[in-house]
This record gives sequence, C-alpha cells and structure tokens, in this order.
Amino acid sequence: MRAMLAGVAVAVLLTSAALAASKLMPKEIQSEFFDGKPFTAATTSGTKFKLTFSSDGKITREPQDKAGARGEGTWKLSKDGFCTTWKGSAANCYTIVNVDKNKWSVVKGAATVAVWSK
Repeated sequence: MRAMLAGVAVAVLLTSAALAASKLMPKEIQSEFFDGKPFTAATTSGTKFKLTFSSDGKITREPQDKAGARGEGTWKLSKDGFCTTWKGSAANCYTIVNVDKNKWSVVKGAATVAVWSK
C-alpha cells in the first residue's frame, strides 16, 4: 500500500511538472500575446522591456530602464512558434514554453533567450 501511494505521488508530481512547462502552439501564442496589449519581457541578462505585438503583425519594444534600446519590427507565426524581424536585423524564430503562472520562457533552439510575464 505504501509503495502504491508513493508511486501515485511521483506520477502526480511528474504530471504537474510536465503541465507547468508546456510548449505553446502558434495559435496559443497569438491569442495570449499578439493582441495589442503590452507585457513585460526580460532578457537573460536582466534588461526589461515593454513589448507590444499588434494583431496586424507589428511589434514595438520600449526599454523599462536605461539599458536596452527602443525597437520596431514585425512578427509572424511559424510551424512551431513565431518569428520576429526587427528593423535592421535578420529574422529569428522562437518557441514559447509556459514555466509558471503568468511566466513564459522564449526559446531559440535549446536556449532560453528571454522571459515574458503578465
């Protein structure tokens, strides 16, 4: 009985961890973030921005302190997530992973490049 309860507890913990770190599908990214409402983005070095993804495919970036630079660009959905093209830069594509309530990791390849929060 004790072993069975321990097994159930482990299964519940593994299921909770899998749900907490779930990858968003492109349409989920669009409905959650690309609605014209600003949200906070932080780079892995701690620089914070206010990002706004408009439904018409445009993005604006405003630094929240003296670090970072303003920016404008475009976005589009991709097969696995989304891609951005900032003025003067090449396109980059990302996936989004929900890591906690109102907190998402922005992932390029195997590396987290930013954290988004609402």
